[in-house]
Amino acid sequence: MKAVGYRKSYPIDHPEALLDIELPEPSPGGHDILVEVRAVSVNPVDTKIRRSAGPLDGEYRVLGWDAAGVVREVGGHVTLFKPGDRVMYAGTLLRPGTNSELHLVDERIVGRMPSSLGFEEAAALPLTSLTAWELLFDRLQVAQDKAAQPGPLLVIGAGGGVGSIMVQLARQLTALVVIGTASRERTQEWVRELGAHYVIDHNRDMLQQLVDVGIGHVRYVASLTHSDTHLPQVAEALAPQGKLGIIDDPESFDIKKLKRKSISLHWEFMYTRSMFQTADMIEQHHILDRIADLVDSGVLRTTLAEHFGTINAANLRRAHQLLESGQSRGKIVLSGF
Repeated sequence: MKAVGYRKSYPIDHPEALLDIELPEPSPGGHDILVEVRAVSVNPVDTKIRRSAGPLDGEYRVLGWDAAGVVREVGGHVTLFKPGDRVMYAGTLLRPGTNSELHLVDERIVGRMPSSLGFEEAAALPLTSLTAWELLFDRLQVAQDKAAQPGPLLVIGAGGGVGSIMVQLARQLTALVVIGTASRERTQEWVRELGAHYVIDHNRDMLQQLVDVGIGHVRYVASLTHSDTHLPQVAEALAPQGKLGIIDDPESFDIKKLKRKSISLHWEFMYTRSMFQTADMIEQHHILDRIADLVDSGVLRTTLAEHFGTINAANLRRAHQLLESGQSRGKIVLSGF
């Protein structure tokens, strides 16, 4: 089967950073389903692993942690899906990625595709939707209640993949006042389109901007990028006993800045459930099915922003370059082989 992988970690402009390769076809067993991959999207985790984690000598590593496709075969313990079902999922870090024609994945972390979307639009959803949902509802424990009065939410990096979903979830399913941050005019307009009540610039004094729009201190902050850089401003912007959620990997993070206000810190890692085979691992199946329902009912929209063509090494290199530039918005998708 066709796939895209690499043998050594290189900068993305190196000709062997990503390669078109051929691999044996896998076969499902247990809770695994074998998926014919029709579309994938590219995430920052792809670029991080490519730069830092090479495979064993002589082997290839296949990246990719978002896919939409069709079930071809199922393992003996599978109960949730059957051949012919259209599915979407984000996979796990412990297995080969989705940049291949055929892919094995545990059914418990797979959801149905929205019936109203094509494969490209669906492939943009899984990883970011799971991350945004878990951070908002599992970590920060915001109530899914339009009648509640939970206070304002500040989403730092609201124009990226996770932010684009979180803004929608917060606006549509909660009573939060949603403030997104974006530094470029095009991205600011994107965040407004997704439903943010206000948009501010994270490169300027955030607390002053919050005061200027009549918000002041916020109860929740979802910091989705450069959390170490933004921490001093976040500590000022959060109200006493507020909650801070992060998803990135800061080199250092001085949590003492949070003590004075008794601010709680919540780290979201979407792969925790699959990596540790937690008792509630199947919750990701339920979340993705709920996302599909919300899309089909018109509550949520896909965040596909750019289509980079077929799934091959050259197009994936272009996608990695754009993500590493920090200039992307929404999701980058590729489809077909």
